[in-house]
Amino acid sequence: MSEARVLVVDDDEAVRAALVGTLGDAGYDVHESCDAASMRLALVDWAPNLIVLDACLPDAEGMSLLQELKTSVTYRELPVILIASRTPDELTELALGLGAADVVRKPFRPRELMARVQAQLRAHAMLRSTQTALRSAEEELDRVREDSENRRKLVDILHEVTGDLSSDEIYHILSRRVARALSLSRCSVILAKPGDRVGVVATAFDNPALRNYEINLDAYPEIRAALEHGHPVLVEDLHTSPLYEDLRREWAANGTQVPIRSVIALPFTLGKVQAGVFFLRRMVDEPPLTNEDVEFADAVIKAAVAAIHRAQVIETTKADNARLEVLAHTDPLTQVLNRRALTVRLASELERARRYDSVITLLMVDLDHFKMVNDTYGHLAGDEVLKEVAALLEHEVRSVDVVARYGGEEFVCVLPETSLVGATTFAERIREHVAATPFAASLGDPIFVTASIGVSSYPSTTINTVDDLFARADEALYRAKADGRNKVCL
Repeated sequence: MSEARVLVVDDDEAVRAALVGTLGDAGYDVHESCDAASMRLALVDWAPNLIVLDACLPDAEGMSLLQELKTSVTYRELPVILIASRTPDELTELALGLGAADVVRKPFRPRELMARVQAQLRAHAMLRSTQTALRSAEEELDRVREDSENRRKLVDILHEVTGDLSSDEIYHILSRRVARALSLSRCSVILAKPGDRVGVVATAFDNPALRNYEINLDAYPEIRAALEHGHPVLVEDLHTSPLYEDLRREWAANGTQVPIRSVIALPFTLGKVQAGVFFLRRMVDEPPLTNEDVEFADAVIKAAVAAIHRAQVIETTKADNARLEVLAHTDPLTQVLNRRALTVRLASELERARRYDSVITLLMVDLDHFKMVNDTYGHLAGDEVLKEVAALLEHEVRSVDVVARYGGEEFVCVLPETSLVGATTFAERIREHVAATPFAASLGDPIFVTASIGVSSYPSTTINTVDDLFARADEALYRAKADGRNKVCL
């Protein structure tokens, strides 16, 4: 992260110097611009990973520049932290609505700025990594779709496996339709790789409930041969085939009666990986399987493998999309909501409280002297403390409440339908639990920390917006800190 490039855009030379100094001391590669024109040049020539942008420049408004960046295909995902003097309450909501990653007030606090910069760079790096993996999956999906469309549909069986089905569903459909097309009493899908001594029955036409059942492949020489050589194996008669000579002696010695007459083991691969075999069987009172049956079943199954592969890619893509959605709303360290998601959720809750003449209370929880924890025990221990504090808060709140990481060592709890009195009692319980809990014990000596908590509540004569809620809670938190810390203030 220390190699990240940060572009500072501010027309105030003193502010710019302070920003460059703070970021440079943290190890970032910093480039500075004093106006919109030089910023646009730096975007092309220097390719920053993050922009710290002044809300008002001599040749452009910060909001218009932010909108310009977020409507650009090239720069819309580039995180932008807007920095501004005390401005109207609508600034934060407007900036976040236009796509800003965060908003910092002037004069800024270096530690707070660094925490926000670090958080946005981490989130952006994880987002880019996830998007790369997702693009790769989508490209593979497109390739499979193209191959599938260009492949001639051999039989009506394929109509059932070209939908948005899971691979397990496709295995089941194929075993059923192949069995019916060839008049088979038994057809199974066995998942195994060359050299495996145990296979897993993914599905069986004759016993649909039989799934994830392990079989010993030593009793199935045709399956082992098909896996080893990668070609279909036909045994027209188990009772005369040399492949079953050893097993027939065992059957005779044990008095085992085998009702199977002939079998086909059809190996299949997914991508370049040997995945298993389709195992086709006919009973002793049925006609033996033939080479024509092998050709028919092999053609159908090879064509269907593309659909199976496609189904697996779809499953992977859906999982990636779900992870990406979670990533966009979650703090990567603590796994609670991040600041952006908190702002959206809080705006919705405030509007709901206003509409239904209800109450909503906000707690701003700040760990006291947290820098000493990092300096004394190291950042790994500090991160563990943050994760465990987040877990403690989530355990204490109700299901309708919200816990979010506000930045650095600050957390926010949003308590709908909770009065100021009830929220204060809850905050005192949180404060006591934090002070009494040994954190990061798994890493060595337990770490004890305390928390100061600021409380604000709507409705109030001084609160009309989300920014007002934050501002009143922040003021209360400041009083708790000034009053000796480890306190709750309103």
